[in-house]
Amino acid sequence: MNIVFSTNPDFNYHDEESEVETLAPEKQKLRVSIERHHRGGKTVTLVKGFVGTDDDLQELAKKIKTKCGTGGSAKEGEIVIQGEIKEKVVALLQGMGYTNSK
Repeated sequence: MNIVFSTNPDFNYHDEESEVETLAPEKQKLRVSIERHHRGGKTVTLVKGFVGTDDDLQELAKKIKTKCGTGGSAKEGEIVIQGEIKEKVVALLQGMGYTNSK
């Protein structure tokens, strides 16, 4: 919800999205998959299901991209890694303490 202006003098703006707390790696249920559709003919590895702040999501994506030696992006709880490297990503996440949801 975007609030631009309120005439209520007692209005207290409360942004719920900023209060998302990052779960511990062992409590995360991440899903790793391969996607080819709507990617301009490119194959990507998707990591979905991350619960936490955007900063923590960006940090996890950076670690994965560095370890895999590839590019990618992270936004809205989803990490997109270039290439078809599902097994490598799953192994990295498990090494960091994350669980794989089937």
